[in-house]
Amino acid sequence: MGDKVLVVDDEREIADLVEVYLKNDGYHVHKFYNATDALECMEQEDFSLAILDVMLPDMNGFALCQKIRENHLFPIIMLTAKVEDMDKITGLTLGADDYVTKPFNPLELVARVKTQLRRYTRYNTSNAAPAEACRFDFSGLYICQDNHKCTLYGEELPLTPIEFNILWYLCERRGKVVSSEELFEAVWGEKYLDNNNTVMAHIARLREKMREPRREPKFIKTVWGVGYKIEQ
Repeated sequence: MGDKVLVVDDEREIADLVEVYLKNDGYHVHKFYNATDALECMEQEDFSLAILDVMLPDMNGFALCQKIRENHLFPIIMLTAKVEDMDKITGLTLGADDYVTKPFNPLELVARVKTQLRRYTRYNTSNAAPAEACRFDFSGLYICQDNHKCTLYGEELPLTPIEFNILWYLCERRGKVVSSEELFEAVWGEKYLDNNNTVMAHIARLREKMREPRREPKFIKTVWGVGYKIEQ
């Protein structure tokens, strides 16, 4: 396997536990107990995924997530004792891809790591589909599946794999309304649960990157009580 995983958690027992389970699955783990050391390491190493605790001694995990997103698109899993919906939305809006609350089953965490890495690899690897089926180009928006590139008015958008997948799914269904449930199950590959704000948080982040006005977005429209759509 050989993927490098960054683990940042000031609770040493938890960080050590995560390290053991990941190493047992063949991952190379770089473990830190604070954000400063983790950021220094990132200047020298290329990571495939990061697992971040929210409560760190020198910088909270949300800020660290935001800092990482300035230069990196690899998946980020937030690992924290916070369970409130607003905390989850905050992490997802700042660029996290998944959210695991403590206490947790280490095997479940490893499974989520595998899921995120599969998704990231899939959307960053060329495929053999016909060229016309791999890209959309309309109204200044260009999105290409085979090289995971998306530009808006000629400016490249730094989309995470999740954000790219959301936009691609909506583009494939231009003119049709896609419910939050359908979007979640298609992108995350998991069963949608009531009161799940994950889709809403990622749509908000995606619109922010596209510099869409909140009230009258040009591309991703909200159909209240139904879902989202991109116009024909």
